[in-house]
Amino acid sequence: MKKLFVIGIGTGNPQHITMQGISALNQTDVVFIPTKGEEKAGLADIRMQICDRYISRAYELVEYPISPRNEATADYTQRVLDWHDLIAESYAQMFARAAADATGALLVWGDPGLYDSTLRILAAVREKAGLDFEIKVIPGITAVQALTAAFGIPLNTIGNPVTITTGRQLARGWPEGADSVVVMLDGRKSYESLDADLHIYWAAYVGMEEELLIQGRLADVRNEISKTRDSARSRHGWIMDIYLLRKAR
Repeated sequence: MKKLFVIGIGTGNPQHITMQGISALNQTDVVFIPTKGEEKAGLADIRMQICDRYISRAYELVEYPISPRNEATADYTQRVLDWHDLIAESYAQMFARAAADATGALLVWGDPGLYDSTLRILAAVREKAGLDFEIKVIPGITAVQALTAAFGIPLNTIGNPVTITTGRQLARGWPEGADSVVVMLDGRKSYESLDADLHIYWAAYVGMEEELLIQGRLADVRNEISKTRDSARSRHGWIMDIYLLRKAR
């Protein structure tokens, strides 16, 4: 494989893909689609829908399994690094099997540059597997953009910065000096233990037909958010949610 497009596809709405992304897809010979088991089959289906909808040339579709993280590894960072190594091995094997002059594509949820490790893993593949292919990144709509659009709000307050973090980090305490905090990857529901007077804008499946939106004073809506989140995850088998917290003024 001589070239790989890493294409941000937004947050689940096929219309999120940009014209640049569509152009890249139509230069692609092989599209690699990750599968994460029956529960998360919907994630692979959306990627396939995008290909069917926008690619007008002949191409090969290659599906590959994503190994689960080993939760027995106590250290979180090491657990993630070990998981990335497994994914890198899968990538190396697939890319080595592709034709030497082929152009490939990986479709990345949201944007490849925001809380996604694809680019990190690909750098390791090129270094450790000795595969010399060009990487071209096509930006996508982030969950942050989709969240603020769904609620019709600006991301920041006037003249103030925005902090973007994870639920794991938020569980350690409110970021010092922060005014507006965007929280991603919060399977722990860290919002449940925060200051009751914070205002929360919470969204799941944002941009999709299944979109769920709840906002309000945290004390008033956090139980509703947790119940809605649990129910949706049980129903769909997976959930992607994001929220913005703001200090009361």
